Amino acid sequence: MAYTLNPNLPKVRGQAVAMVEQGKSVREVARYFGFSHSAVVKWVKRSNLWGYGPIPTRSSKPKRSPNALSREVVEKIIVERSSRQRCAEHVFHELKNQGVVVSLSSVKRTLDRCHLLKKRSLWKRPHDFTPRPEATFAGALIQIDTIHIMAPDGSRIYIYTLIDLYSRWAYAEVMERIGAQQSLLFVERAQRAAGFKFIMMQSDHGPEFSVAFTHGLWRAGMAHRHSRVRKSNDNAHVERFNRTIQEECLDKITHSISSFARAIPEYLNYYNNARTHMGINYQIPCQLVPRS
Repeated sequence: MAYTLNPNLPKVRGQAVAMVEQGKSVREVARYFGFSHSAVVKWVKRSNLWGYGPIPTRSSKPKRSPNALSREVVEKIIVERSSRQRCAEHVFHELKNQGVVVSLSSVKRTLDRCHLLKKRSLWKRPHDFTPRPEATFAGALIQIDTIHIMAPDGSRIYIYTLIDLYSRWAYAEVMERIGAQQSLLFVERAQRAAGFKFIMMQSDHGPEFSVAFTHGLWRAGMAHRHSRVRKSNDNAHVERFNRTIQEECLDKITHSISSFARAIPEYLNYYNNARTHMGINYQIPCQLVPRS
């Protein structure tokens, strides 16, 4: 019979052997279960090795392969991988430079079979690939980020920042610590201060913008997308705002939570209501924000 992956077949084989042991003829058992006479004979012989009970299905793996890599090539793949911990592509090209003829897929299979590949953790949540919308109106796409500043006493001060890509309207707050809940509260306060609806938030992959932050935005009627990995330009607007607020405000005052708490609102008033921006044709953000 053809090879099968039926999980119940080992149990059926065991039952067939048991009926033969109880006195039934092989042909009677074969007719009862609907298998060939020779199949039941083979099961009875295999029962001498496995004993009574389910008889497992043999592996379909061939006993030999004429195209298998030689032991020498396998050893070179393992040595090259273990010596420098390079990826399969680098191992393939290094062996190619040494004159070893082997395909990239064979290198990957060999490393996988030897448990030398770093596979993605099953517990790590894959980030979604939500399309990036066009910033055609205020609130269509908001970029959010955090700034980490060291205080003179060695403690860490956190600045939440946020900017609307269409109008360049920005908002910032100083925090003693960051987290998903703090991020949600910051967005809520920024929403009230903005006066326009936030449609989609974009962030990096920091822990303060994790699954809890995404679900909190969904409950508030906002969408959330992460920037692409190793694509720093995805958050270029908020990163530029982070540099601007540091150069024009934070770096000029004492690094303390109280000083930042007083200076940031004053600077935001200037940034949103008086400062011209090259990216919006030298206009002021308040000129592009819809008036309520």
